[in-house]
Amino acid sequence: MNIERTFDLLEHLRQNHNRADILVAKREGQWIKFSAEDYGRTSRRFSYGLMSLGFEKGDKIATISNNRPEWNMADMGMSMLGVVHVPVYPSLGEEEYKYILEHSDAKMLLVHDRATWQRLKPVVDAVGLKHFYTFIYYGDLPHWSEVTKLGETARVKCKEELRRIKDSILPGDLASIIYTSGTTGMPKGVMLSHSNFMSNMKACAPLFPLESGDRILSFLPLCHVFERMVNYLFQFKGCSIHYAENIGTIAQNMVEIQAQAFATVPRVIERIYDKIVSKGEDLSGIKRLIFFQSLKLGEKFRVNGKHHFWYGLRLSLARKLVFSKWQKAFGGQLKFVVSGGAALQPRLSRLFFAADIPLLEGYGLTETSPVIAVNHLSQPDCLHIGSVGPVLNNVAVKIDEDGEILVKGPNVMQGYYKAQDLSDEVIDAEGWFHTGDIGTLIKNRFLKITDRKKEMFKTSSGKYIAPQAIENLLKESFFIEQVMVVGENEKFASALLLPNFEYLHVWAHDNKIHFRDNPELITLPKVLKQFQKEVDVYNKQLGKHEQIKRFRLVWEDWNSHTGELSPTLKLRRRVLYKKYAPVLREIYAYQEGEENRGKHKFND
Repeated sequence: MNIERTFDLLEHLRQNHNRADILVAKREGQWIKFSAEDYGRTSRRFSYGLMSLGFEKGDKIATISNNRPEWNMADMGMSMLGVVHVPVYPSLGEEEYKYILEHSDAKMLLVHDRATWQRLKPVVDAVGLKHFYTFIYYGDLPHWSEVTKLGETARVKCKEELRRIKDSILPGDLASIIYTSGTTGMPKGVMLSHSNFMSNMKACAPLFPLESGDRILSFLPLCHVFERMVNYLFQFKGCSIHYAENIGTIAQNMVEIQAQAFATVPRVIERIYDKIVSKGEDLSGIKRLIFFQSLKLGEKFRVNGKHHFWYGLRLSLARKLVFSKWQKAFGGQLKFVVSGGAALQPRLSRLFFAADIPLLEGYGLTETSPVIAVNHLSQPDCLHIGSVGPVLNNVAVKIDEDGEILVKGPNVMQGYYKAQDLSDEVIDAEGWFHTGDIGTLIKNRFLKITDRKKEMFKTSSGKYIAPQAIENLLKESFFIEQVMVVGENEKFASALLLPNFEYLHVWAHDNKIHFRDNPELITLPKVLKQFQKEVDVYNKQLGKHEQIKRFRLVWEDWNSHTGELSPTLKLRRRVLYKKYAPVLREIYAYQEGEENRGKHKFND
């Protein structure tokens, strides 16, 4: 059958992958399976229930939830009725929630638990939402089963009408509004059609070695367009999608289900790698030597080239003694991992490939549904570490005169909701979407991202600096967890460095360095000297004007909950400039009260 609308996947599952474990979630210590039949039936009941409540094609429903089978059922139930799904991150602030619920014209809100209900109840009351339900049953709160039960009662009455509505829904009809995470200002509502999602899904589907019944671990938020699209892809392939309990149980859940694939973002891979290195630091003697020699060997792995006999022999030994344990830690069955959302360190890609775990980097935006390019192994010469891979077959890319990546294809959004002026700024008269990213094509085939156009800056000497590239380079150090490069309109580039404290504590112990807490640790002369050594190493790989002349260590964690990172784990530079204004003033010798010379202001 031809799959053109998201809900067509339900019939595709019924006809081709009528499995008992299409969606799986862990409840009270047990993995609970939902069959293709369960999935379709509950989705239809939700549609009937919405019809009974008076919902019509074009109405909006918001969800704020962790990943769970019910999210999919609600998603498909809306889709069949032509109701527009507005999925929202669970980690936003009250003002952002209020803005999104009002701006989207949402008529219903679905949340997963009591805590979210209590947090959102004042917002719901303020915007006047009539329908507000939880996915988890408590007894004293409205539960979404009230809608599905209503739908079961109305099934006979609504069946033919739902069929008529489904037949009327076109591939180009609006399916979802996804609000961008917004590193600056309030988020924009990206309008994506059924065709946007399905064209991207079908273009990606042949690229990955998935079979019916393959076990997937899903932990990236389903409200994120990347996880949303690959979730559809996994359904298309008939995979068994297991939803991780929470971010802290990913490793455990991976082993439990013996996952064969998962989608991730670089920050998760970096944390996994840091934990692996930390365990290596705990070793001693010959075991420790073998561990770190294996890492050095892995960093030299050539994906598309032949290795010298001696290298191959050493790699075989490293895989047996060290990398086999990596595989085991992931459940021992991984076919591949696909990473998106931000730049992946090439070193990590090589290491995971050396460990026989294909780590494939891709690139896209919410506005492109999302994938534009991705590395894959379905054909020869479709993988280039350091790039985001070849452009999808149904997508066109060109590099503008200023280096900006322009995209055209069926995956490009309809525009921003209630913001035609903003839509016109990014989609030109010829239909090219301006990504805001700077890049180049390697061998006229592999797309390489160098930086965000808006984040590039000039020093006072007029030299351009691409901060992301430098930040990713510095994060290759075992000692460094996060970096923000600064220096717009200044004489030189500097950096705020957030140490990898787990690794730093081990190093301090080995070097007999005593400290009371992290704030004290980052002030110790031996620690500062070590970080200077790290910066010096990476400065050698940079142009003179790009080199980090000064740095300062900070100790408070950067995360999305406290606002330093967006929900997609990108730096919120404006927030960081304000938070560390005293530190930045000191670096560049600003007078008290003097405003800085860059676009991100201390007092914004």
